[in-house]
Amino acid sequence: MARKTRRKTGDMKITGIWILFMTVFIAELFLYTWSRVNCIGVGYEISKETQRRHELVALETNLKIELASLKSPERISKIAKDQLGLVTPTRKQTMVIP
Repeated sequence: MARKTRRKTGDMKITGIWILFMTVFIAELFLYTWSRVNCIGVGYEISKETQRRHELVALETNLKIELASLKSPERISKIAKDQLGLVTPTRKQTMVIP
């Protein structure tokens, strides 16, 4: 009878160690899978933000071009003459201040 008890105790220890080993192994698999999924998600976010940055840079370029066209002296002169009725001053109307 003593032999069977020892054998059962030894088998229980081996089974316990095996269960502990499998639990740690499965936990590592879950952690690895979780970290990979997060890594892929971060990669997608980086890609999306990079695309958004390119769009914003293109918008900035277009706005700079539009600002330059709005500031052009030809455009301002045309608006002054057509809409505001202003004319270029003559020599008599100008005064040089030393």
